[in-house]
Amino acid sequence: MNRRLFSAISLAIATLVTAPSAFAQNKMVMGVSIPAATHGWTGGVVYWANRTKAELEKQYPGSSVIVKTAGSAAEQANQVQDLQTVNKIDTLVILPFESAPLTKPVGQVKSKGVFVTVVDRGLTDPTAQNAYVAGDNPGFGKVAGEYMAKAMGGKGNVVILRGIPTVIDNQRVDAFNAVMKANPNIKVLDAKHGNWNRDDAFKVMQDYLTRFKQIDAVWASDDDMAVGVQKAIEQAKRTDVKLVLGGAGSKDYIKKVMDGDKVVTADVTYSPSMIADAMKLTAESRVKGTAMPATTTIPSVLITKENASKYYFPDSPF
Repeated sequence: MNRRLFSAISLAIATLVTAPSAFAQNKMVMGVSIPAATHGWTGGVVYWANRTKAELEKQYPGSSVIVKTAGSAAEQANQVQDLQTVNKIDTLVILPFESAPLTKPVGQVKSKGVFVTVVDRGLTDPTAQNAYVAGDNPGFGKVAGEYMAKAMGGKGNVVILRGIPTVIDNQRVDAFNAVMKANPNIKVLDAKHGNWNRDDAFKVMQDYLTRFKQIDAVWASDDDMAVGVQKAIEQAKRTDVKLVLGGAGSKDYIKKVMDGDKVVTADVTYSPSMIADAMKLTAESRVKGTAMPATTTIPSVLITKENASKYYFPDSPF
């Protein structure tokens, strides 16, 4: 074979072999925008985001990850704009403080060529994102409702504490209510926003206890809110509430389930480590050039005394 032709063929083969490897070394500037640690679950989000930042910067040399926390929707909207204009990000992973106020700012960043992965609290307009990673929110409400209906024997009075007004809160509550409607002897007395916050939940539960003389069960829908709920019940010295069901799988409430607590007999998973999953999936897609699914759903699992040890991590911040 002609030496010049052989060299050309060898060069072509080498290019084909090394091209994917070279492409895999593309650098990424990822902005991660999350709520501040205003309660236990978001404290876990902050922990996992910073831990994953270090992992990704080590795994993908030359790439950088900027983590920003915000105490309000307005602050987060400003941070998102700064990440694009000042930090020159090409990738955004965001867990919105609230759905509606962040939809337009995130959409504007996406329109400028930034790849956007939304985590947990979906936007009101899905076209403002490239990918979505979240727990199974309808499943979260359904699993909780089914357990509560069974534990109550299909009858009694329930009060609900909702989270921050978001798409995921709507999904959870709608699914829970659908189960309740299938159990006509269970009466939902009221549903108010406790904003996934202990103090807000305490105030909401105080109101419920004042207005309703018989409450058999409380769907707190979040372990932080369950803390406030139980504090209000204890202060009021009420003995009618036989079941408090939270959610998200905090180590304190999983420990209650493990220890056979008479009121806290179950929990439902919804781990803050989903921010880590979202960051890793997005980074791999961006740096390696692989496709990322439009939607990634992390199942919600019922935690009972029988399987609680599997979900108990005492060293976790949440």
